[in-house]
Amino acid sequence: GNQELFPCEVCGRRFAADVLERHGPICRKLFNKKRKPFNSLKQRLQGTDIPTVRKAPQPKAQPMRKSNWRHQHEDFISAVRAAKQCTLAMKEGRPLPPPPPPSTNPDYIQCPYCKRRFNETAANRHINFCKNQSSRRVFDPAQTAAKLASRTQGRPQMSPKKDPTVTRAVGTLLQNRALEGPSVVSNES
Repeated sequence: GNQELFPCEVCGRRFAADVLERHGPICRKLFNKKRKPFNSLKQRLQGTDIPTVRKAPQPKAQPMRKSNWRHQHEDFISAVRAAKQCTLAMKEGRPLPPPPPPSTNPDYIQCPYCKRRFNETAANRHINFCKNQSSRRVFDPAQTAAKLASRTQGRPQMSPKKDPTVTRAVGTLLQNRALEGPSVVSNES
């Protein structure tokens, strides 16, 4: 118990001289290694039937699209100018000028079947749908006329319109007014 204790150079703990000789190399070896972080989830799930939770794969980085702020700015300025011309025409009583042409977004993809424009994800869905629809709907004038003729043959002929009937309550009201005599109603202009 009366031995002199010497501090370790690495961890600072105190040991006897003979123990410090054995402790020194082990302490240096431990402190040079980087310690792995402790995973408590893995230890808790060890020995159970619960599968380990895996991290979702990182989504692929979207390619940076070129900013089209200048195009948007020009569209905005033209819309403001058109609105000013419209309000000026309304104040002066002139006919309204034609509206400015709609601007098209260069990032949108045009459907080859219906010529509408969509963003990339919507275009992928829509083009497949529109392709199926266009293959089903082939316009044939002779076929359309035949369909219309077959529809009209099955229907009964429509009778001419009947005059509206007067209900009992409205009939008695009209009779009472007729018995009272002409009422004085003047429409002066």
